[in-house]
Amino acid sequence: MARYFVGTAGWSYEDWEGVVYPPSKGRGFHPLAFLAAYIDIVEVNSTFYRPPSAALSLAWVKKLAPFPDFLLAVKLHRVFSHERGESGPRDVDDFKRGIAPLVAARRLAALLLQFPWSFRRTQANEDYLAAVLAAFSDYPLAVEVRHASWQEPAFYDLLRDRGAAVCNIDQPLFADSIPPGAVATTPAFAYVRLHGRNVKDWFRKDAGRDDRYNYLYGRDELADWIERIKALGRASGRVFVITNNHYRGQAMANALQIKNMISGDTLDIPALLLETYPVLKEIVKKIRDGQFDLFDEKSRP
Repeated sequence: MARYFVGTAGWSYEDWEGVVYPPSKGRGFHPLAFLAAYIDIVEVNSTFYRPPSAALSLAWVKKLAPFPDFLLAVKLHRVFSHERGESGPRDVDDFKRGIAPLVAARRLAALLLQFPWSFRRTQANEDYLAAVLAAFSDYPLAVEVRHASWQEPAFYDLLRDRGAAVCNIDQPLFADSIPPGAVATTPAFAYVRLHGRNVKDWFRKDAGRDDRYNYLYGRDELADWIERIKALGRASGRVFVITNNHYRGQAMANALQIKNMISGDTLDIPALLLETYPVLKEIVKKIRDGQFDLFDEKSRP
């Protein structure tokens, strides 16, 4: 039976303050440890902008000590995906050293190689992809492509041959956008990323990051993905589901909904998130034994 790990892309967002994270924080508060009490995995996005350091990876491992089953997916640095042709053996070695503490602590879910929509399927790009997969062949790898030209059997066969997972994505759909799917290319794990469906701002030139990822999935939209996620679970031992619609904690709200819809279990929900997204009321449970249900008015003092 597959295990499902559901979580968010990143954790360091100013607009999560007072929505996900409490405005008053106790001593030693760390957002990663806070999230680990509610979700199963976080995708580390900071490594896309700057290579990880072993010291920082070790710090994450220590913060996660109370949560033995929690995993981290790590996005490969942009030099491997967006600045193609500029990387060399030193970049590969530096990245591997930086994530070594995560590997040693068995916290690494996968490395994510995320290409932009402009990365289209050509022989040169296929050869480049194969080279990057070879460079990181000792690690579980997931590959995200966004252009529909990659939706060919040869691409999936390449990933199967290299033991890599294709990243099944939800994104705003245009003429050449790869559509949602449920493709498993390795029995070890499957990978899903939900980016939102903000068609208006996705390719708008002056749109900032928050604009593009400002989208809250409705329950009916998530239901379609639950079927795909469960299909992936029938083909892979583990399924990693990442919500990337991060603006104002929408990713966290949808991640918790997905967790509930997969298992049927009620969940603990951060109190502030409940205030912002009342739709989560239907999946809340008592925070601790002995406390009243947050939405049982009769039990309120």
